[in-house]
Amino acid sequence: MALVGKGSRRIVVDGTVYRWRLRGRPTYCQGLAWSPCTFAVEHANTPESTLVVITDQPHPSNWVGREAEPVLPSGVAAAVRLALREGWTPTVPGSSFHLDQSTGFTSSS
Repeated sequence: MALVGKGSRRIVVDGTVYRWRLRGRPTYCQGLAWSPCTFAVEHANTPESTLVVITDQPHPSNWVGREAEPVLPSGVAAAVRLALREGWTPTVPGSSFHLDQSTGFTSSS
């Protein structure tokens, strides 16, 4: 499943072009800071497998005012490099690859 083009951003990691997207509005659980922020990444030219990264931060637009760091391109690039080392192959058809970096996330409940 390919990323929606609207709202996605281009990033170059080690010479390869990817697109990434952070959901503009949080899900209900993210809005209440019950679950962490996630973003998705895919290869720009041959989007076969999507990388889903679960961060250790609340969504920046959460409704309860929990402080959150923005998702920066440097963090996206670091996640892509880690996922590639852990076996993500973005140009091979398959299910999404989940990279869970949520260790340390505390829910607001």
